[in-house]
Amino acid sequence: MLLIKNGIIHDAVHPEAYAADILIENGKIAQIEENISAPDAEVYDAAGMDIYPGFIDAHTHIGMFGYGGVRTQDDVEKGDRCVPSHRAVDAINPQEDSFESARRGGVTCVCIAPGSVSCIGGSAVAMKTYGVRIDDMIVKNPVAMKIAFGENPKSALTDKVTSRLTIAATIRDTLYFAKEYEEKKRLGQPVAYSPKYEALIPVIRKEIPLKAHAHRCDDIFTAIRIAKELDVKLTLEHVSDGGMIADTLAQEGYPVVLGPFMGQSKKDENKHKSPADGVKMIKAGCSVSVMTDAPIIEEGYLPLCAGLFMREGLDAFEALKTITINPAKHLGIADRVGSIEVGKDADLVLAHGCPMEMTVRPEVVFGDGKIIYTAG
Repeated sequence: MLLIKNGIIHDAVHPEAYAADILIENGKIAQIEENISAPDAEVYDAAGMDIYPGFIDAHTHIGMFGYGGVRTQDDVEKGDRCVPSHRAVDAINPQEDSFESARRGGVTCVCIAPGSVSCIGGSAVAMKTYGVRIDDMIVKNPVAMKIAFGENPKSALTDKVTSRLTIAATIRDTLYFAKEYEEKKRLGQPVAYSPKYEALIPVIRKEIPLKAHAHRCDDIFTAIRIAKELDVKLTLEHVSDGGMIADTLAQEGYPVVLGPFMGQSKKDENKHKSPADGVKMIKAGCSVSVMTDAPIIEEGYLPLCAGLFMREGLDAFEALKTITINPAKHLGIADRVGSIEVGKDADLVLAHGCPMEMTVRPEVVFGDGKIIYTAG
């Protein structure tokens, strides 16, 4: 048992922080109350420190891209426009230095997805950022199916994709045949085994969403149109033009993962990206997470990405939700992570102040009740 005493808790559930102790048993939060007595517990004194849930990045590529100039780029397949049977979990190196960067930044859980080259790129995995063997780090697998619209497939697959017409048709047609395949299997009818369609069964059954890379308004609405036609779940990723259509997106109700914001736009389709538009979307009623898209932004800077919302006028509680409970809900893992509540994994970030502010860094990071990083 571990007892963390005297900290100020920002639980991502209640807008106001409060003073309380946290009792941890078997890697889970067992009790949150003032003045907990647990004679057999190891005590960690967090006096003067703020305690946050472990941060969650809803969209990253760490472990598949290489770090420090080692360019493996195992996240994409440039020879095929439709590879739903590809699985991110098979290409991630959990010993890559990006995971250490994540822990330094208080990022304890990430959704790692294939890149956005193929129209259907394969399944994503939600996993912890600490451990040796990936099989022991998984929170949920698969957690989403990656699809991509716009310039990425067009520029990378020039011999196979030359228009948005082809991208949309590839995704729509593949999902349609996967739906037929799933129905035949469900009804016990004979069907030739297809790895491609097998991988899409969780999508067809609404167990996981499509994770749609889409910057421009037209691509965003195409993703929504296809999701409605095929009756599947959807999350919208990047959404650079989201500020133009904030009210409409709020009415649609699909989760939105925004970013990356740091750095100059390198493509015409993401020239409108802006944390100010992110705040506009949140105020319109969209459920928003923020991403690093690492290695585009280093993984450890995720809390600073949320801080850009604060710079544009969003209060600290709403900004915190974009890297905690919102991505947990979007990924379907809020039963384990995303907030400081009894029964959840003891993933905690301790700091002197708010780590979403530039001058504040995580001092101690706990993962499943064990210290996984200490500063200095």
